[in-house]
Amino acid sequence: MLGSESAKDDKKKPVKAAKPGSSKPESSAPAATSVVSRPKKEEPLFPRGGASILTPLEYKQIQIQARNDVLFEQEAGEAGKKTSKATTKQKKKKSKGDEASTKPARDEDAVKIEGLNFKRLVKGSLVLGTICAINQLDVAVALPNNLIGHVSITAISDCLTSRLHADAAADDDDAEENEDDVDLKSHFRIGQFVRAYVVSTVDGSSTAPGKLKRRIELSLQPALANSGTSEQDVVEGSTLMASVVSVEDHGFVMDIDVADSTLRGFLPRKQLDESVPDENMQPGSVLFCIVTGKSANGKVAQLSTLAGKLGNASNPPTAATNIDSFLPGTAADILITDISQHGLVGKLMGSLDVTADLIHSGAGPNGVDLEEKYKVGSRLKARVICTFPAAKRPKLGISVLPHILSLKPKTGTKDGQQALPLQLLPYSALVEACTVRRVEPEIGLYVDVGVDGISGFVHISHVKDGKVDSLFENSGPYKLDSVHPGRVIGYDSFDGMFLLSFEKHILDQPFLRIEDILIGAVVPGVVEKLVINEDGLGGLIVNIADGISGLVPEMHLADVHLQHPEKKFREGMKVKVRVLSTNPARRQVRLTLKKTLVNSDAPPIQSYDELSIGLQAPGTIVDVLQHGAIVQFYGRLRGFLPVSEMSEAYIQDPKEHFRVGQSVSVFVISFDPDASRLIVSCKDPSAFGLEKQLALKKLEIGDLVSAKVTQKTEDDIFVELADSSLKAILPVGYLTDKSVSKTQSALKKIHVGQTLPELVVLEKNESRRSITLSQKPSLVKASKEGKLLSTVEGARLGDTVPGFIRHITPTAAFVQFAGKQTALLPRSMMPRDMQTKLDFGLHKLQSLLVKIASIDKELGRLVVSVPSTDEEEVKTPAKASEMAVNSLDASIASVEDVSIGILTKARVVSVKDTQLNVELADNIQGRIDISQVFDNWDEILHPTKPLGQFRPKQIVRVRVLGVHDARNHRFLPISHRSSHSVLELSTRPSDLKDGAAPEPLSLEKIQVESTYLGFVNNVASNHLWVNLTPNVRGRINVMEASDDLSQLKDLAESFPVGSALRVRVLAVDPSNRRLDLSARTPGAAYDLTWDKIEKDMVLPGRVTKVNDRQLIVKLSESVAGPVHMVDIADDYDEANPLAHSKNEIVRVAVVEVDKSNKKVRLSMRPSRVLNSALPVKDQEITKVETLKAGDIVRAFVKNVSDKGLFVLLGGDVTALVQIKNLADSYLKEWKEHFQVDQVVKGRVVSVADGRIEMSLKPSVVDKDYVPLLTISDLKEGQVITGKVRKAEEFGAFIEIDGSANLSGLCHRSEMAEKLVKDARTLYNAGDRVKAIVLKVDAKLRRINLGLKPSYFDDDGDEDSMDLDGEDNGAALDSGDDSDVDSHMSDAGGAVLITGTDNMQGDSDGEDDDDDADNDVAMGDTPADGLAGLDAGGFDWSASAVDADADTKGANAIIDAPAKKTKKRREPEIQVDKTAELDTHGPQTSSDYERLLLGQPDSSQLWIAYMAFQMQVSELASARQVAERAIKTISMKEETEKLNVWIACLNLEVAYGTSETVDDVFQRACTYNDEQEVYERLASIYIQSGKQRKAEDLFEKMLKKFGSKSPDVWINYAHFLHTTANSPDRARALLKRATQSLGTQTHMYLALMPKFAALEFRSPNGDLDQGRSLFESLLANYPKKFDLWNQLLDLETSVGTADPAVVRDLFERGSKVKSLKPKQAKVWFRRWAAFEEEKGDAKSRERVSVKAQDWARAAGEKKRTAAAPADNASDDDE
Repeated sequence: MLGSESAKDDKKKPVKAAKPGSSKPESSAPAATSVVSRPKKEEPLFPRGGASILTPLEYKQIQIQARNDVLFEQEAGEAGKKTSKATTKQKKKKSKGDEASTKPARDEDAVKIEGLNFKRLVKGSLVLGTICAINQLDVAVALPNNLIGHVSITAISDCLTSRLHADAAADDDDAEENEDDVDLKSHFRIGQFVRAYVVSTVDGSSTAPGKLKRRIELSLQPALANSGTSEQDVVEGSTLMASVVSVEDHGFVMDIDVADSTLRGFLPRKQLDESVPDENMQPGSVLFCIVTGKSANGKVAQLSTLAGKLGNASNPPTAATNIDSFLPGTAADILITDISQHGLVGKLMGSLDVTADLIHSGAGPNGVDLEEKYKVGSRLKARVICTFPAAKRPKLGISVLPHILSLKPKTGTKDGQQALPLQLLPYSALVEACTVRRVEPEIGLYVDVGVDGISGFVHISHVKDGKVDSLFENSGPYKLDSVHPGRVIGYDSFDGMFLLSFEKHILDQPFLRIEDILIGAVVPGVVEKLVINEDGLGGLIVNIADGISGLVPEMHLADVHLQHPEKKFREGMKVKVRVLSTNPARRQVRLTLKKTLVNSDAPPIQSYDELSIGLQAPGTIVDVLQHGAIVQFYGRLRGFLPVSEMSEAYIQDPKEHFRVGQSVSVFVISFDPDASRLIVSCKDPSAFGLEKQLALKKLEIGDLVSAKVTQKTEDDIFVELADSSLKAILPVGYLTDKSVSKTQSALKKIHVGQTLPELVVLEKNESRRSITLSQKPSLVKASKEGKLLSTVEGARLGDTVPGFIRHITPTAAFVQFAGKQTALLPRSMMPRDMQTKLDFGLHKLQSLLVKIASIDKELGRLVVSVPSTDEEEVKTPAKASEMAVNSLDASIASVEDVSIGILTKARVVSVKDTQLNVELADNIQGRIDISQVFDNWDEILHPTKPLGQFRPKQIVRVRVLGVHDARNHRFLPISHRSSHSVLELSTRPSDLKDGAAPEPLSLEKIQVESTYLGFVNNVASNHLWVNLTPNVRGRINVMEASDDLSQLKDLAESFPVGSALRVRVLAVDPSNRRLDLSARTPGAAYDLTWDKIEKDMVLPGRVTKVNDRQLIVKLSESVAGPVHMVDIADDYDEANPLAHSKNEIVRVAVVEVDKSNKKVRLSMRPSRVLNSALPVKDQEITKVETLKAGDIVRAFVKNVSDKGLFVLLGGDVTALVQIKNLADSYLKEWKEHFQVDQVVKGRVVSVADGRIEMSLKPSVVDKDYVPLLTISDLKEGQVITGKVRKAEEFGAFIEIDGSANLSGLCHRSEMAEKLVKDARTLYNAGDRVKAIVLKVDAKLRRINLGLKPSYFDDDGDEDSMDLDGEDNGAALDSGDDSDVDSHMSDAGGAVLITGTDNMQGDSDGEDDDDDADNDVAMGDTPADGLAGLDAGGFDWSASAVDADADTKGANAIIDAPAKKTKKRREPEIQVDKTAELDTHGPQTSSDYERLLLGQPDSSQLWIAYMAFQMQVSELASARQVAERAIKTISMKEETEKLNVWIACLNLEVAYGTSETVDDVFQRACTYNDEQEVYERLASIYIQSGKQRKAEDLFEKMLKKFGSKSPDVWINYAHFLHTTANSPDRARALLKRATQSLGTQTHMYLALMPKFAALEFRSPNGDLDQGRSLFESLLANYPKKFDLWNQLLDLETSVGTADPAVVRDLFERGSKVKSLKPKQAKVWFRRWAAFEEEKGDAKSRERVSVKAQDWARAAGEKKRTAAAPADNASDDDE
């Protein structure tokens, strides 16, 4: 790192008198006493009067030493010029030797000047830093010496972490607010100083060669950042990291978290520095503070962040009693004890060593001459910046840089302007002249960049292109005062230095960062990668600068759509691209290769600020809609292209003319930056000249023009105005006033080029330059007479005007006039005969003469009526002066007689769900709201349909309440009546009483807990809207709608509109017009709060959130909780959160309640919420105490980590399943077998200290499970069985069966009665043995075992073990022991144990204990002999061999006598071991070698040998066996050789890497049939579950063999059908196959039937698809009767075969003309057999008749053909 100490300088001399620029001596000075002076024990640490700790003699020695150094350097320089190279080399060697012998011995206790670097930064280090970047989830901190650390959002403070947890558990409604609360930019500011604790350092250089991925994780939590500080160390002047706990009126309560102390901090508002914004002082924010004192009781530390106190270096903690008060960031008074060119060494408090490195002493960046500025023994003010926990002796790092002492960001001055560094020289800025001010030979250059107060640094790796070994001060291109151009590549905000590069490729690079890229810039690039997806080439990755690449999407590859883009582009190709957009946060760059964009001279627009009306710009269509298209420009700017602006011609469907990815040149016609709205057009404004603009402006709606037809379509006629050449449209529906057929007839008479006179201008849009004309005679006549209506202002009440129908609804029609002016034609204002017709007898665009009945100029609305031909009076809203027509009450003669409060009569016109429509007279309408009908609940006969007791034409008494406006549902005075208003009436008995004066209810009069009668007005998804009166409406939450939970599942069904409810007021807010009601029984837990909720309560709840792991259920407005997977069902197989939906009503039970933290855990288990007697498959586990070792439970996988599985048993009970306990067999990629929320079954292995461990091994989960033996279970004299894990000369290590990985040692003295010199002659690894426990040392975990036969004399008849003499060890024999001689070996008469070498177990070595279960069997092999070859799933466990050996061995044991054999005295007897092979099969490597001598060409034996090696985890040995097999098997035995190659592929796929698989595969293809090897490997991949690799291999096979082999296509299709479950892709292969194989008949017939058969046999097949393929085959090849048989086989093989289809097939097949007699015989026989099974007697008889008819017809045909031949023979005679 920067500023690190030079090792050479330290070794030569601690102090130099030479200047920094002087060169180093290469030979030693004359011998002298040590110049390093250290205080002796008897010397005072702090001499009085500031005297130096160096004596005058030591000063003299230093001066002499320095003088000699200078003289020597001068002499060495002169001598070097005169001597030759050889002499120079000799002198160098000599000088090195002299130096080693004469230089003073280095003091091992001397303090090293070490700068902070990545290696010295260890966990537990404390370091001062500044905030340099604030991201969404972390904060970047600049550390000393150009280091960068990262603080995660969860490592800032405990308070902030708690808020994050609370946000994660909050409802969706509060999600946005919570996100705002934890915005890190509101907690930190750039340049803020903090003290950080190093959590971890990760060096990723090993995983990415050449690119160091180092990451430093920090924490700002006060507990860590203040670590090492005790309550006594918190004194005035000390510094602390503190987090805001709460905000008070006078200040802030701070958490300083000092260890073993209750000390708290308080920061008064007056002590808050002005640089800290108030919004940053939120709970959870952290600040670097200085202690100004303590409270009187000593329990509160007073803090301050004022710059005058915190940044005052003259304010050290003088009251500190020990060095623990001096944490990084604290000011300190330092005594200088040593000075060198690379820094300072000093003492703090007389005992603690401190160092200032090259940078922070000022020597590097500021060019300070340390030896001139500082003197040994003097004092200086400094600030601690870091600790060195890994150093041998405690020491601290300090800084004397001014901006560190003042704790203020560094500023610089350039051209008289003072500003922050990056404002003066931003990133990527070029500096024309960088002057070298200091050279550090092995580190880099310190340069002057022209900014006063801030220097630059060029690391040695950035000095020039290529490697630079060293730099020199007085020579070379980079010597002192040399000037070079440079470029800013960074800024170290903590050290206050620019980071530069002199490398030419950096200087020439157009940009260094994505932020430097100009959007719209045209740059050269190189194709780096082709992005391939399922549709082909999906884009290109183009490198445009070093380390910067961009994506060219598929739509931007060219201006036109490329059919085969992969043929045009290749990797390494040079291209010219244009930057479309950049996203520095995601490091994304989008580019384009479209020539229209790359070569465009138009300015690239990327913001609304660059827009102007009429601006032309190129763009790309990214989406085509029905009404237009979305056009993408540069950056994120997008515009909308309406369909009307796409062309001058009419466009009906934009997708027919435009496509996604098409480049278009558009013009800006309007934009609104505030609304982010941009409208563009393809129409050229310049083509619409000034004359046309004036003509369009003069043209008025209603003008009569003539026009020439230019184009005619089915819907429109395009014309050009005769006078102005303006384009216009004449819709076909505007041609006539007559019927649709007449209009079509008129269209046929119009032709292109024809001039149409007297067309009326109906619509005009100047902005879009569109004109609409009409030829309707009624509108043309109105225009001539000046009666054409175009605006509301031109309408007069009672006028009759022409128009046409624009739209028809069930209750009204809309009539359109000129200028898009419309009017409402209500149903009530039509003649009665029209009202009863469908659509009132009208059709769209029909001409209609209407009468204006009402005008609302304020809203621009018109109401019209249809004049009656027979003078029938049409009902219109009565005016105030009109007479009442057919009034029911004689007292009401006119509308003026109707006033509020009067009693009268009304006739029911219709009964609706929520109101009665009534009329007081024919022209006086009213309504009775449902809330104005009943006084109490007893009056309602049917609550779900209260108004069902009323009938139309029924007369009721009513009281007038006011006027109801249907548009806004409010009361109006009688004088405010309009066409939209009706009378509001009441028929409640209480309102009909004489003298009653009902007052309207308002929210201000409603009291909480009051009750009312309500009626459902509307039903929403999670609440009901209920009317109390016509103008008072309230809301009932779904949870408050009923006490009956079943009614809440479907609100619309349970509470239809109009339903009556008895409701109670929960809350009322008149200011916000809010009323909350409840329909639940009073006293129910409707107001459930945290105080009222209790454990085991069963409550209804509403599901508010659903994900794949849990449900969030809301119990009330304030209480909600989760239902985890373990609490959803009593059977974990049925626990599926996704089976529930949002807003579903469920019943839950309260399992746990934490009222203080407002947390509750709920359960939906039926055994809890319904009946506790219900069956429970998976018991509920809430506490660890309920579990004990040996229990078998099921659980959900909670987390898959590198340590194993963490499974959730219930509540907060979690268990660990270690990797070794996951399965009995070895799982290579074990993580692929488990996923979160998977149900697993296991046995509890241990429960200790609240930690639960489980095992998922099937052998352990078995019901007969016996807990594993532990060392405490073993007793002396206990007999055990085991397996030899490792054999050494001194003894054997035996792994005890059924134990928790216990091993014991049997010394060679305990193996036999006689002396055993080498235990390896008796036992090998893997041998099964029986032993006795001799000694157990539980403390040291040592177990001594014995194998002497004498130990087992008493129990020889009780076990299956056979002892061969008393001198031999006890071994378990699995073979026949009748012939004792066959078991003797040459090693001292020891018994050779057979049948054990292939037992499954650990490999050799003591370090393999943890891998005991790492073997995996890839398949099952038949037990009768060796397994045959299979392409996939080869058995590497040699189970076949074991099975064979076990079977024979078992029989031998049964036949053997159960008595001891006599001792054998001749151990040297030679044994015929081949007899043992015949009995048991090969058991050891030597057995296989002997067998291979006789059968060298047997692939079966070679493969078994490979499996034997894999059984003992010897992958390398198995590979060697395979290589030997390939070389040994004769070339003539191609099949045997191929079998071995396939076995190799199986081996590598199972245990190797992709590289090893490819290597074996390529070699196999070279020596065998290539296609067969491809097919075998594909089969291996499929059976291994590696579908992706199989699919890639099939694609390669298609390209390689697809043109000549139909089998390749068929195999691939079969894979897609059955394995990949992609039948559509399989069907798409057929077209490719036919194109590739050609039209040859034999190829076609080999391919098509099998593809068709897949449709029948595949579980994803389509029978209709298969039948269609066969039908095409039968049509093309009618004489191929075997196709009929194939189709018949497939139809009858279908499980649900349709007899009718099969009979039809038999019928059609019997009629084939090419059917031969032999074929017909078989065909009819099959038909008869089918009818015998599926049919009846009638159908069987029908087949018989058919067969006879066919035979008769065939005979007739034969005779007819033979007759001419007979006649010909007669003629010859």
